[in-house]
Amino acid sequence: MKQGIHPENYRFVVFKDMSNGYSFLSRSTTSSRETVKWEDGNEYPLIKLEISNTSHPFYTGKNVMLDTAGRIDKFNKRYKKDAK
Repeated sequence: MKQGIHPENYRFVVFKDMSNGYSFLSRSTTSSRETVKWEDGNEYPLIKLEISNTSHPFYTGKNVMLDTAGRIDKFNKRYKKDAK
């Protein structure tokens, strides 16, 4: 590894998936104003995630069907050009 290009301020941080409540402890350089008490009794900064490997369709194997046809029709109706 190249010397001097990697951050030195790694610390333990709790990441929480807000879609299902799954939390895990890891090291990171990110900052947060919120803290949470972890299973070991210590308090760590909390980083909220919208999605993680426990809720992402690729990892869970559950596909979410989107109403693609309805979205396309809505887009075409909104932005269609008037034929004169």
